[in-house]
Amino acid sequence: MSVAEWSLFVGILLLTMVFASSLLGRLPLSSAMVYLALGWLLGPEAGDVLRPDPSTNTVVLERIAEVALLISLFAVGLQLGVPLRDRRWLLPLRLAFVSMAAMVAMVTAVGVWLLDLPLGAAVLLGAIIAPTDPVLATGVQSDAGPRPDRLGFSLAGEGGLNDGAAFPFAMLGLGLLGMHEVGPGFLRWLSVDLLWATAGGVAIGAMLGTAVGRFVVYLRTRHGEAIGRDEFLALGLIGLAYGVSQLCLASGFLSVFAAGLALQRVREQPQRNTPALHAAAEVEGHSYETMATHPAHASATMHDSVQGFNEQLEKLAELALVLVVGAMLAYAKPLPAVWWFVPLTLVVLRPISVMPAIVGERLSRPQRVLIGWFGIRGIGSVFYLLLALRHGVGGDVADTLTSLTLWTVVASIVLHGLTAQPLMRRYWDRR
Repeated sequence: MSVAEWSLFVGILLLTMVFASSLLGRLPLSSAMVYLALGWLLGPEAGDVLRPDPSTNTVVLERIAEVALLISLFAVGLQLGVPLRDRRWLLPLRLAFVSMAAMVAMVTAVGVWLLDLPLGAAVLLGAIIAPTDPVLATGVQSDAGPRPDRLGFSLAGEGGLNDGAAFPFAMLGLGLLGMHEVGPGFLRWLSVDLLWATAGGVAIGAMLGTAVGRFVVYLRTRHGEAIGRDEFLALGLIGLAYGVSQLCLASGFLSVFAAGLALQRVREQPQRNTPALHAAAEVEGHSYETMATHPAHASATMHDSVQGFNEQLEKLAELALVLVVGAMLAYAKPLPAVWWFVPLTLVVLRPISVMPAIVGERLSRPQRVLIGWFGIRGIGSVFYLLLALRHGVGGDVADTLTSLTLWTVVASIVLHGLTAQPLMRRYWDRR
């Protein structure tokens, strides 16, 4: 297609999504389901417009997935306003680490015993399948704020954390295949890929998010500088957190998530004798410049502006990646194992994996059931698949990983997209 034809297509697509947004809200369909169908129609098996062959375009596709994942993780961090010392953080932490480790272990066992994969490839498959998606789970998330619904908060927190927590397991799988250095006795993997990558990523992101947020608020309230360009602030902080972490061999994904959390935790820097703004809570009657430089409202204005921009960017990233996933289906070989692996993963292994995380938690039966069901797979799984391919995984192993991953993601988008509205409506009606 020429530049003009691509421009026409993209314009029609975006305007169609605007015009059809109200209709989609009344139907039991998610936007991701629509993007997925469009991607397939544009792929080699239909329109033959998109040809995202993961074996030949690995690096480009990996970068697209990487950018989309970074945007989504930062957006989730901005939305989770629960204080960090609040006990409600225990459940998403246990889901992100304990449940994910259990999921990796179970998928590894399936890979070795039922799929005849080498141990390293089986561990790699577990790391690819285990992460849940915070973007595609928006239909089950509650409103942001200090007192969100526990179900939505836990699923969002899990999705924000486990995309980064899956990294050590992916490196372990690659190490067992001889494609990554794990050190004698797995010492390098344990110290660098697992412990430092996790703790360092969180620490670096939290430090940078806090420092940048406080500095911006200081400049605005004390000197009237650095006003506007909040879209640059969002992208700049994402790039800074990810770049510093990667250079320090820490988890860039956890760093970006922590940076979003830290930025929304930045508080005001009020001065004495500062006059109050009437109707400031509703931001009525006051310009952006007035709110952004007022000591009692500067940080809230900064957060709201950054979040608004990032949410729109997140929607575009979701559109781009899910379109690509739909087109990539043409390159997923129809392996017989798909027919039993996908339902086993979504219907059996996911509910089992959350059991250790919910022990001792005061959850209602509907909350336990919905947490076990809504383990939505998406961007994280696609990224780790492409990461494995870029590191040199090939042959039958690559075909197996590609087929099982893509069909699991597609099934998750469709099944969870169809059930999100009715199940959540029933859940809210019972509260």
